[in-house]
Amino acid sequence: MFAIVETGGKQYQVEEGRYVDIELLEGEADSKVVFDKIVMLVNGKKSKVGQPYVSGASVEGKILKHDKAKKIIVFKQRPKKGYRKKQGHRQEFTRVMISKIRTSAKKAKEETAEASAE
Repeated sequence: MFAIVETGGKQYQVEEGRYVDIELLEGEADSKVVFDKIVMLVNGKKSKVGQPYVSGASVEGKILKHDKAKKIIVFKQRPKKGYRKKQGHRQEFTRVMISKIRTSAKKAKEETAEASAE
């Protein structure tokens, strides 16, 4: 089962038990994060497509670390003018481990009710 999540103006395919590098998020390492903008859920031949988002679905994850990507070189030049500019850039990102994909809010409420009953 996997889901397509929208965050930071981009869409990412996420799966339980795997990590994904996304745009920089606020929050400390080892803190919980919940994504509620789910564009699509796929479970075998069953799939749900949102209009624009799937209602009641959410994805939970844990922030592993904040880091910077590999350096890229930005080089600008104007021919025959002697203009050259070299600049480096390292994009910041957050690595998130996906722990749970919830398909509806009802299941989440049932699990919290069971946990409080114990």
